[in-house]
Amino acid sequence: MNFIKKIFPLALLLSSACLHAQYTDQINSNRPGKSMSGFAVGKTVLQLESGLYGIWEDHDILNYDAKGAGLDLQLRYGAFLEELEFIADVQYQFDWYDNALQTTTRNDFKTFILGAKYLIYDPDKNYNPEPNLYSWKANHKFKLRNLIPAVAAYAGVNLVGGKSVYTFPQDKVSPKVMIITHNHYGRWVWVNNIIADKITTEYPSIGFISTLTHGFNDKWSAFGEFQGYSSDYYSDAIFRLGAARLLSDNLQVDASISKNFKDTPFILYGGVGISWRFDADYRDILLPGKAEFEEEKSKEEEKKDKKKDKEKERVDEFETGED
Repeated sequence: MNFIKKIFPLALLLSSACLHAQYTDQINSNRPGKSMSGFAVGKTVLQLESGLYGIWEDHDILNYDAKGAGLDLQLRYGAFLEELEFIADVQYQFDWYDNALQTTTRNDFKTFILGAKYLIYDPDKNYNPEPNLYSWKANHKFKLRNLIPAVAAYAGVNLVGGKSVYTFPQDKVSPKVMIITHNHYGRWVWVNNIIADKITTEYPSIGFISTLTHGFNDKWSAFGEFQGYSSDYYSDAIFRLGAARLLSDNLQVDASISKNFKDTPFILYGGVGISWRFDADYRDILLPGKAEFEEEKSKEEEKKDKKKDKEKERVDEFETGED
């Protein structure tokens, strides 16, 4: 718990000092990590993110062992506004719980949350830089404004109460809120989630998730993730590693493994998953300021191409004349 208290302020500081992420033509999945990205899927876009996992828990002091499997499901839909999406987050698990007295088969919902996320601030909105058509380096050099993150807010409601075998008895329907920062530069993406969960129950939880993702090429990416959470009921820290493979613009597969930092209980789990996007009804929307930028850039490039063609014609005429 002291470890979480030390790391949490550092995460708050770092979340405001990283790089920006932009909308992409390819699927942008939250999997295989547990953090939530800052950007919505897009108006009228439906996205399904699901996976199967196996889990092993072992508690030395309470002397129990649990092995099982589960299903993760996240359904995302963009509606009303380009920056807004609605999210259903579900996790169902079944396992074999073994203590000194007996072995019990358990199965129940671990998570069932309905919520919404809204992109509050995008540093690229209304940003209209003048492109340098003669220098790739000038257009891609580091700028201090790249440190400004996109910021989103999330609010949801936990619908799994104390009747679930995976929650504390006093648990009840309760809110979950989150601040998200999303930063991107080149092939690196850094996402931070600052979370307050079950804040109206007897055991509210505060935590954070920090995910760093690197794209090796247009198909493969890998990530490392740290999650910490603290409450009077249970506190822990978890580290995750994983990779994702893009099969098409709308289809991704992934795999990951996770391990916590303590042995009360020891927790190890791994899984595989898939993300699929349906965007047939989506209309591409340029952010304010971007339309003018793209139009001006296109005109400048067209002028440049015409100039090159004229120069080539002069060279061809000169060489023909010499012959």
